[in-house]
Amino acid sequence: MDLHHYRFRSLWPLPAAPATVHQVLERVEDYPRWWPQVREVARIDDTRAGLRIRSVVPYDLTFTGREVRRDAAAGILELAMTGDLVGWARWTLTADGTGTLVRYDQVVDVTKPLLRRFAVPGRPLFRANHALMMRAGHRGLAAHLGAG
Repeated sequence: MDLHHYRFRSLWPLPAAPATVHQVLERVEDYPRWWPQVREVARIDDTRAGLRIRSVVPYDLTFTGREVRRDAAAGILELAMTGDLVGWARWTLTADGTGTLVRYDQVVDVTKPLLRRFAVPGRPLFRANHALMMRAGHRGLAAHLGAG
C-alpha cells in the first residue's frame, strides 16, 4: 500500500437539473463563492487554473488543475492535477428525479513534503479532513443552486 496515494468518492444529491449543475461546476473560478475550503482559484488559460485549498487541518494544498474532459451531454467534467496533489478528479452528473446525483471521484498522490512525512500517523486525519471539505462543498453548492 502506497501511503501517499488516495482514492476518494463522494455522492451529492442536488435539487437542480444536471445541465444547471454542470454549468456551475465548469466555472472553477467561482468555486470560492460557494465552497469555503477552495480558498483561491487563478485562471491560467482556457483549460488551466491554479488552486489553493484548505480544510480543517491547518495546511494549504496548491496545485494546477488542467481540464482534460468537458462533456455536458455525458455529464462529465475531469481534470488532471499537478503540484501538491498529482492525479485526477472527475465530476459525473446523472439525472435523479427532478434533481441531480453528483459523483466526485479523485485519485491522487500527495507530494507535499509535510504530508508525506506524516503519512502514517496522519492518514486517518487527512481522510477525515477531506470528508469535511466535501461535506461543506455539498452544502455550499446546494445553497448556491437554491439561491440561483
